Formats: sequence, structure tokens, C-alpha cells
Amino acid sequence: MTLVELAVGLVLLLGGGEALVKGSVAVATRLGVSPLVIGLTLVGFGTSTPELVASLHGALRGSPGIALGNVVGSNIANILLILGLSAVILPLAIERRAFRRDGLVLVLTALALTGVALGGEMTRAAGIVFLLLLLAFTLYAFWSERGAKGPDAAAAAAVHAAEAEAVAPKRLGLAAALALAAGGIAGVVLGADLLVDAAIVLARDAGLSETVIGLTLVAVGTSLPELVTSVMAALRRQSDVAFGNIVGSNIFNILGIAGVTAVVQPIPVPREIAAFDIWAMVAASLVLVVFALSGWRLGRREGAVLLALYAGYLAAQLSPGVRQLLGLA
Repeated sequence: MTLVELAVGLVLLLGGGEALVKGSVAVATRLGVSPLVIGLTLVGFGTSTPELVASLHGALRGSPGIALGNVVGSNIANILLILGLSAVILPLAIERRAFRRDGLVLVLTALALTGVALGGEMTRAAGIVFLLLLLAFTLYAFWSERGAKGPDAAAAAAVHAAEAEAVAPKRLGLAAALALAAGGIAGVVLGADLLVDAAIVLARDAGLSETVIGLTLVAVGTSLPELVTSVMAALRRQSDVAFGNIVGSNIFNILGIAGVTAVVQPIPVPREIAAFDIWAMVAASLVLVVFALSGWRLGRREGAVLLALYAGYLAAQLSPGVRQLLGLA
């Protein structure tokens, strides 16, 4: 029964997240919002809705391992699993001007979360600071994209238009778009409720900590929208969309999801996350930056390395012997 609840929760979470993004983009398009704004906000942030609701449910149920493990685990999976798989399918070209800005923010936000984690608690004050930083970053990104000129700016504009086009439903009226978005919200909330409850039961039955379940099962489950978006973009040869979707999602996961969750319910940081997983997230971010700067592309070889690193990370999480060796058991 728990597995059925888990499966239903995942289906509702993913279906609701997709409906929310499509409905929101359709509403924004009907209201005349530019593809630039849609690409910078609704697409990247919208695919992170499942992570947001799952982390909120985990925090409100007194399961910090799921609340924070979902954020950290999703960021690790986004880089090592999703970008790795996308690059193996099709080498990913990287838009230089945007990555010089977003790559730096990606690393800085990972380090900021690390600093907070080492303090032992994601406090309400830290959550407010993270949300203010997210607002500042979004405004700066919009300003820099809107004011940019030249071939790189034209390429960036094309990427944002492609992002909006990739998720926008065809010929959807305003009322239908609003209904789709509202239905998506309901699906995400109900799905997260079922997923978190089932994950807690599975952790207890399997003798694993809620933190391990949050870092693996919940994190990968809530990252499926990013996986679908990036893989489909790679198959369509829209490599900038595949890469930008992950970088933007990781920044939002830390500043937006961890920020909102901490404001609603301060999160004590599980010892395992502070000792190992937060550093794995920082390392994954740095590896991505190194790969990106060495040729401005992620080739199949780099993708295979990322996938191998994720396999090693999962082995460390799920193997009692490895966890004991790392002092996490």
C-alpha cells in the first residue's frame, strides 16, 4: 500500500507541476508577458514547484532530513544525473555570457547554504536573506538580459523564447489556462503530501534514515520535471535550454525553496547532511564550473564522468558499509 501511495504521489506531483507550469506560462503569454520574463522566471522556477511543496511538507511534519535533503539531493541529481544524461544524449553548448553570471551565483549559493548548514539550523532569518537574494538575482538577471546587445544577446533571447515555446500549450484561452494552473497547484499539494508520508514509512521499514530517503528517493522524484525538460531539450538540440534549466533550478532550489521553507518552519540541519552531502553538492557545482569553462561545452565524456560520480554518490548513500566508513551510520 505504501508503494502505491508513493507512486500516486509521484504521478500527482509531476503531473501537477507540469500543469502548473503550462497554465502559468499560458496565462503570462495571454497577458502579454515577454518570453524573456517567462524564460527567466516561470519556466526555471516552475519546474522546481515539486521540490518546494515536498520540502514544505517535510518541514511541517517534523522531518528535516526530507525538507533539506530534498534540496541538497535535488541539486546533486540535477548536475550529476540530469546534466550527465543530457550531455551523453547530445553534447551541450554553453552560452558564455549567461554562465559567467549564473555559474558564479550557482557556486556562491552552494557555499551560502553550506555556511548555514554548518551553523546547525536553517533559521527564519537565513530564509528571509535567501529570499531577498533570490529577488535581487532575478531582477539583475532580467536587467542584464534586457539591456544586452549583440550576437550573444540575440542568442540568449532565442533561448528564452525556446524555453517559453517548449512548455506553452497551443491555443489555450485565459480561463482554461487559469483552471489548468489551479489544478496543477492542487495536484502538487496532494502529491507532495502522499509522497512525503510514503517516504517516511519506507525509510522506517527499510531501516534507513529519513535524510537518506530525502537525499535520494524524494530528491530524484521531485527532480523529474527538470529531467524531462532537459532531456527533451537535448533531443531537440536545444542545448542552451537543457543547461540553463538546471543552473536556474539549482539556484532557485537553494534561495527559493530552502528560503521559503525556513521562513515557514526553521529547519534543523541533520548531521549527515552537514558532514557529507552539503560538501558533495559544492563539489558537484565546482566540477560543473570546471567542465563548463574548459571549452564552453559539456561533451559525452564529461557527461559520462558526471553519471559515474552520481553512481558513486548513491553507493555512498545506500551502502551501510560506506556510510559507516564515512562516519554517517
